[in-house]
Amino acid sequence: METATEHLSPVAANVFLDALPNKIKQALIAYSAEIEYPVEAVLEMAISGFLVPDSVSFVDCKPLSGMDIERKVN
Repeated sequence: METATEHLSPVAANVFLDALPNKIKQALIAYSAEIEYPVEAVLEMAISGFLVPDSVSFVDCKPLSGMDIERKVN
């Protein structure tokens, strides 16, 4: 699923949420409501933060930066 921007779409977020165990899904939705952010932003922050701890969203997430060529291939 290709998106027009570098952000997770609401449709993609809902598809992703539907694939998660219910307790994880409910925790993400509750956290989203608690911080008053859309659930797609919460998912995006979680994924990008896992890939690059200093990133906040997919826009500044560069998971392959700083890696040498050999590690990229393997």
